[in-house]
Amino acid sequence: MMTTHRTNAGQGRKKVQVSFVIRDEVERQHRAGVNALQFDPILNRLYSAGRDSIIRIWNTCNKKNPYMLSMEHHTDWVNDIVLCCNGRTLISASCDTTVKVWNAHKGFCMSTLRTHKDYVKALAYARDKEQVASAGLDRQIFLWDVNTLTALTASNNTVTTSSLTGNKDSIYSLAMNPPGTVIVSGSTEKVLRVWDPRTCQKLMKLKGHTDNVKALVLNRDGTQCLSGSSDGTIRLWSLGQQRCVATFRVHDEGVWALQANETFSIMYSGGRDHQVWATDIRNPDCRELVCEEKAPVLKLELTPTDPPSLWVATTDSCIKNWPVVLPSSRVSGEYDNDRIRPATTQPDFVIEGGPSIRQYHVLNDKRHILTKDTDSNVALWDVLTAKKVEDRGPVDFEKEIKRHFKMVYVPNWFSVDLKTGLLTIHLDDSDCFAAWMSTRDLGLDMPPEAPETKTNIGTTLLQALLEHWPRAQLEETADVDVGERASSGTSFSVPGHTPVIFSEVGGRTLFRLLCRDAGGETEQMLLKETVPDWVVDVVVHKNMPKFTKIPFFLQPHPSTGIKPIKRDRLSASDMIQVRKVIEHVYEKVLGQGSDAGSQAAASNASQEKEPEKDEDLSSVAEERVELLCSDQVLDPNMDLRTVRHFIWKQPGDLTLHYRPLSKKDFHSFSKYSALNAGDS
Repeated sequence: MMTTHRTNAGQGRKKVQVSFVIRDEVERQHRAGVNALQFDPILNRLYSAGRDSIIRIWNTCNKKNPYMLSMEHHTDWVNDIVLCCNGRTLISASCDTTVKVWNAHKGFCMSTLRTHKDYVKALAYARDKEQVASAGLDRQIFLWDVNTLTALTASNNTVTTSSLTGNKDSIYSLAMNPPGTVIVSGSTEKVLRVWDPRTCQKLMKLKGHTDNVKALVLNRDGTQCLSGSSDGTIRLWSLGQQRCVATFRVHDEGVWALQANETFSIMYSGGRDHQVWATDIRNPDCRELVCEEKAPVLKLELTPTDPPSLWVATTDSCIKNWPVVLPSSRVSGEYDNDRIRPATTQPDFVIEGGPSIRQYHVLNDKRHILTKDTDSNVALWDVLTAKKVEDRGPVDFEKEIKRHFKMVYVPNWFSVDLKTGLLTIHLDDSDCFAAWMSTRDLGLDMPPEAPETKTNIGTTLLQALLEHWPRAQLEETADVDVGERASSGTSFSVPGHTPVIFSEVGGRTLFRLLCRDAGGETEQMLLKETVPDWVVDVVVHKNMPKFTKIPFFLQPHPSTGIKPIKRDRLSASDMIQVRKVIEHVYEKVLGQGSDAGSQAAASNASQEKEPEKDEDLSSVAEERVELLCSDQVLDPNMDLRTVRHFIWKQPGDLTLHYRPLSKKDFHSFSKYSALNAGDS
């Protein structure tokens, strides 16, 4: 069921880019860290929100194979989730600027809220009132009635809501007590702001932390609040007294996660130092190191089971369940965190995370990408087919780059994003059509007698991404100069499970779908509204982009001793091979062709139109003439853009020199040049 709702029909005023993710059909593991957890004690389900943009559901009764389902609709980090309505509904907040409402049991997205204008970082839930609050980098807090949200649909999700204003900086943490009488926010402002959500009135501002407030917990009646900060401290605040009543220095580094038991007597904390502590709130000297993780702790979830346990999520994407231990008292001064051993060294349950890509290198062919992940494994990927080509294992990344190096230059036509731990490729109209390739260089199956054609690889990829969209199959007159011999047919296919994303450049997501779903009724409607004109032009109307031209000068080499009569500035497709220029010199300059004609006109015609040449003529020309750039003899297979990038290496128009290889040709050249000089 497609649930995205467009708040602005059409393409709007901002530029729209197309992105896609290269990934497995089913991603069973989180890839780049787990930001949030929610536990359903009735169904024994754990919900986890990933930086890979996916929310996953786990069966905690099945230790061997806990994975159940992926909830996919976000396009960026999912920062927070809350489970509402006795586990029937899940609300999520993401860096894609949206809040989404999900059917938690079946795992599908019911509606999308687009009220926020920037990353949504935190949610808070008042269980007794079924009210949710959302906040983020736009400094706004919005209050939502959950029962209203669950009644929304994909086509009707316009909803008004209350807002709390007054934050002066980005909000990173949020808490609301179960009755919904108090809401607290924490931000980079280093203060806590407190509101009454019933009146939307600001009650107070609490100062004391010296860094970003990353985690908040309220007691049930809203009289006390715990706050964890990047300054490494946890503070207990009395909201009635409007002051900090205790400061806990449990961690050596920033505190990013907090939980408290039902009676608000014991708190559990974790953060950058990898440690999880249990501390008696009434007696700070009474505490216990619950466990020590292998990575920084991002979230804690205390289960109300008997006995209770603690789920811990970290930046390495693993989720572990640890038995809860009660704090023990020690003599003051005994707390050297480096020497204290954790109460438990082995978790009861481990949900393994997967490696995330952390390094990439786009190869010179601008088609393949080498990556290195957090397990130091190197892989090769094909952008045009949206697939992994080869796993190389834990090999030297720099050596692999050198091993795959080819002296070929293709312009940049896409950009790469690793934020979700997977390869995300971005295409926009300023660069997408910059690269042309010959069908032979692309390795396409062609009959031996078939003429050489050029393929715009950006166009080819867009056609593949939207090959299931019925509009893309319309046969319309293509505005292509036949003389250019450009190929406009789709040459590649991408896997049907490939996520395709339309978004404003540097801004919000407009629409996400799987490639194979583009033929669905709702998807067709949304694609019609969303696909930008620059994509429609090549995918639907089949209009091919123009070839990229390169200006250059063609001169006799100084070693010939012949000074050119005039300096003609020529122009050709930047993909033309050096052998074509050699043929031109042989025919037009050495006078071995059928018509010596005007050098500039003949050159332009031969370069741009590239008429077929007799293979014997080509081989003879290469035996008689050589072409040089910066005094380096050029390989006939090299194209002009590669010559310019690797050999010319300087501003200004490319200059090529030609030189006969035999005395006979030298004399022919001298005679022909003198004849031309006499004519002039």
